[in-house]
Amino acid sequence: MLGTIYRTDDEKLNWFLEAAAAGRLQLPDFQRDWVWDDSHIRSLLASISLSYPVGTVMMLETGGEAEFKQRTLDGAPSPKRDAEWLILDGQQRLTALLQSLLSDEPVETRNQGRRGKKIKRWYYIDMQDALNKDMDRAEAVLSVPEDKLVKTKGTITADYSTPEKEYEAMVFPLSKTFSASTWGRGYVDYWRSKGIDIVEKRWDTWEEFNKNIVKAFEDYKISLIELAKETPGEAVCQVFEKVNSTGVTLNVFELLTAMFAAKGFDLRDDWKDRRKRLAEYRVLKSVSSTAFLQAVTLLATWERQAIGCKRADMLRLTLDEYKQWAEPLMAGFRRAAFFLQSEHVFDAKFLPYGSQLIPLAAIQTVLEKDEMTDGERIKLAQWYWCGVFGELYGGTPATRFTHDLPEVVEWMRDGETIPQTVNRALFRHDRLLSLNDLGQAAYKGMYSLILREGARDWRTGNKIADYDQFEKAVHGHHIFPRAWCEQNNVDEERRESIVNRTPISAKTNQMIGRQAPSEYTVKIQSEDQAITKDQLNSHLRSHCIDPDLLRRDEFEDFFMTRYAEMISRIEKAMGKRVVDIPEDDDEVVDEEPPQMIPDEDE
Repeated sequence: MLGTIYRTDDEKLNWFLEAAAAGRLQLPDFQRDWVWDDSHIRSLLASISLSYPVGTVMMLETGGEAEFKQRTLDGAPSPKRDAEWLILDGQQRLTALLQSLLSDEPVETRNQGRRGKKIKRWYYIDMQDALNKDMDRAEAVLSVPEDKLVKTKGTITADYSTPEKEYEAMVFPLSKTFSASTWGRGYVDYWRSKGIDIVEKRWDTWEEFNKNIVKAFEDYKISLIELAKETPGEAVCQVFEKVNSTGVTLNVFELLTAMFAAKGFDLRDDWKDRRKRLAEYRVLKSVSSTAFLQAVTLLATWERQAIGCKRADMLRLTLDEYKQWAEPLMAGFRRAAFFLQSEHVFDAKFLPYGSQLIPLAAIQTVLEKDEMTDGERIKLAQWYWCGVFGELYGGTPATRFTHDLPEVVEWMRDGETIPQTVNRALFRHDRLLSLNDLGQAAYKGMYSLILREGARDWRTGNKIADYDQFEKAVHGHHIFPRAWCEQNNVDEERRESIVNRTPISAKTNQMIGRQAPSEYTVKIQSEDQAITKDQLNSHLRSHCIDPDLLRRDEFEDFFMTRYAEMISRIEKAMGKRVVDIPEDDDEVVDEEPPQMIPDEDE
């Protein structure tokens, strides 16, 4: 498509610089800041003085679909007009050349490297060194401090602070490149005052320098690719990222911020306020600006009946659509937080999939229900847990979102068709063995199910959910301690599995230490703890632990009993049977989905 809406050409360097200085050529606001250091600038100037190619400039004609907030290049005067073109590629080069060749101010740069100290520099070319064919041209380009005094160990070794001193040192200020004839006349007059023999030699040097070096700058052409204003917004962004030398992908938020700013709306300030409001809920603290925009896009495209929330869809989001849906979506996120709390997910760090918040909030926005019926809540919970234990929201699940919103909403409104996420989700028996890290979504899911069923701390009897709600230290600690397992030859897979882990308070875990269960259960029951055997047994059962097997240190029977109880809880949450099939047999999902568990009244 782009082959029909762009042109290529060569333009003189001075055309680009004058266009930038006049405001005809500016930057889209999503462009990052100018970052070139002193060594890059010197190298660029040396290359142009030798007429070496320095790459292509790509720019976009303004006035089309892709409308962005504009800003001038660093060092350019404040614009008195709207831009005719926006630079997509070439910002660093053109900014360096604008400041060094066409400005009456020193270049604001830095020492080598992005983290180098900020400095101000004037750039000169030593005329004699530049004409010396045996000398590296980069060494002839001089970087001079703001006061134009070159110092070595505190001693002034060169002074270019007046035109006469420049003439005397025979160094040409590159800021005079495009008015070189004026500087040249002053140079000749200066040496004429020194005597006829001297002026002839210096005249020859100037004439040769002007012909070979200054002329190189005046005649220098840069290859140009111009995208027509008809170029779609998503295509502009994609092209920008492919040519962007930093290799950093622009996120949608940055791009839409620039687009909305062109219409007088500050998306960044708007999001700052919304992020603060969302962060009042611990489980929503990780909601990003991009995730919020994706949820807005999901709602906007759902209303358009052309649902989608991939990057291209998000870049087509209009400001009116954003304003229409942003505030209702905030209410949707609050309802999502309330729902997650009912499922005992209290904190973003224990949220199995942050991405699942996007369709969850969108669903809650469309339903517009602060209080769901029991039937609605059961269906929403089943969809949620199928997503978690089916591990369906890893990677980039945008396509799944587009099914979730209409299908779950319809299902909760008494529709008969089961959503794809529910229908296709499966959990394998052997997956439970490999759940051993809080970074795993299903591990977090099992953690919440244990809390949801009323798990209590063994020592205090307090609900673990209460600890979690008030951000006290609770973690998935070993039931049979690691040291005991190693001494008794328990294999690592089962030792580290979530079957041998459970959420208890840090202090309770310290009391357990490295002891065998038969020992630490007695310790917990000691007089100073004032906990009876029956009370401790009750606390253990709230974690799906058989107290008798634990007290007898019977790891094998304990493990299999708790394993079966955990499977039962997963089945209850998903509303369907856990399957026992080989892990690489993916075709089973399409041929015969796991059997749905019927409601008790059926």
